[in-house]
Amino acid sequence: MPTRPPAEVVLGTDLVRALLAAQHPDLAALPLGPAVHGWDNATYRLGDDLAVRLPRRAAAARLVEHEQQWLPVLARLSPVPVPAPVRRGRPTSGYPWAWSVVPWFDGRPAADQPVTERTRWAGTLAEALHALHVTAPTGAPVNPVRGGALAGRSTALRERLAAGHLDPLLPGTRAPAEDLWADALHAPAWPGPPVWVHGDPHPANLLVRDGTLAALLDFGDVTAGDPACDLATAWLTFDADGRAAFRARTDELADAAGADADPGRWRRAAGWALVMASAMVTHGDDDPVIAAIGAHAVRELLAT
Repeated sequence: MPTRPPAEVVLGTDLVRALLAAQHPDLAALPLGPAVHGWDNATYRLGDDLAVRLPRRAAAARLVEHEQQWLPVLARLSPVPVPAPVRRGRPTSGYPWAWSVVPWFDGRPAADQPVTERTRWAGTLAEALHALHVTAPTGAPVNPVRGGALAGRSTALRERLAAGHLDPLLPGTRAPAEDLWADALHAPAWPGPPVWVHGDPHPANLLVRDGTLAALLDFGDVTAGDPACDLATAWLTFDADGRAAFRARTDELADAAGADADPGRWRRAAGWALVMASAMVTHGDDDPVIAAIGAHAVRELLAT
C-alpha cells in the first residue's frame, strides 16, 4: 500500500529561518520548533503563538494558495477559530512555492481524545460546520475528490473493496459496504447551490482543549460543493452517542434556517464517510492515526 509521499524539497529549520529573515525579518529571531510533517505540508512552531506552514510537494502548493486567499473569509464565518494566515510567504530561488505564517492554537488533536469524550462538543462542531456551509462565491476552489457528485468516487471505492482493504476490520464487509454505497448513490442530491466545504473535518484536523472544540485545522481540501461531504465526520469522529448529538444539532440548525429541504443529507454523508474511511485504511500504513480513524469509521458504518 502507498506510504506518505516523500518531500519534493529539502526542508529544515535553516530554510525556514532564511525565508523568515528575507521576507518577515521581525519574526526571524523567534524560537523555531521541529517540523510536524503531514502528507502535503510541514508545520514548524514559531514562538508561542505562530507556526510556519510550507508545502512539501508540488501537489500541495495550490492548496496553500487556496488557504491564503479564502481562509480569511472562512475565519469570519466560523464560530470556532481557523488558522487563517497572518503573513504570506513568496516563492524564492531556494524554495519554489508560496508558504504561510499562521496562528498556533494550543490543544491536542481530537484523534488523541477518547471517542466517548467527544460527545460533549459534537453540537459545537455541528454549529461550526453549519456556519461555514453558506453559498460559496464564484471562483471558490473546486476539489475533484471532495464535495462533488458521489458517483465520481465509485471507481476508487470499488477498487478498494475489491482489493480487500476493509476485510480485516470486520468479517464480510464487502456486501454491506456495497449496499451502503448503492443507497448513498440513490439518495436525493443536494438541492442547493455549492456551499463552502471544509473537505476533511476528521478528528486529526479538529483541535480540542479543556474538553471543548478549540479549532478547525487543515483547510487544504477546502472547496465548494455538497455540505454532506463534511457531515461524514459523524462517523469519522464520533460513536453512536456523539453521532446522535451531532446529527440532532445539524438538523435543528437546518430547520431553524428554513433550509431543511435536503432529505438525502445523511445518506450521502454516509457515502462520503465510506469513501474517506476506505482511503484512510488503504493508505494509512505510514500513519497509524489516520488508519485508526478510518478503521473506526468503517466499524461505525458497517457494524450495525
